[in-house]
Amino acid sequence: MRETRPPRPYGFEAFDCAPALRLEAHERVSKLQVEALQERARKLEEAMEKLERRLWLTVYGVLGMILAQALQSLLNATP
Repeated sequence: MRETRPPRPYGFEAFDCAPALRLEAHERVSKLQVEALQERARKLEEAMEKLERRLWLTVYGVLGMILAQALQSLLNATP
């Protein structure tokens, strides 16, 4: 997709030269790289959130086991 450029002043027609084309190509490549980097960062953040949920589930599970053992020992200690 090419962007339309505004007409140049003094009646000169706009033309594409090699340095300008290289610059436009570089800008497009840079934009694609930034978008890819942002997508990778988003995916990494999602993975970290999943890992954090798993970690908290593990912590609550261990805490539940400890409390269950403490409650069981209290029930066994009192007749």
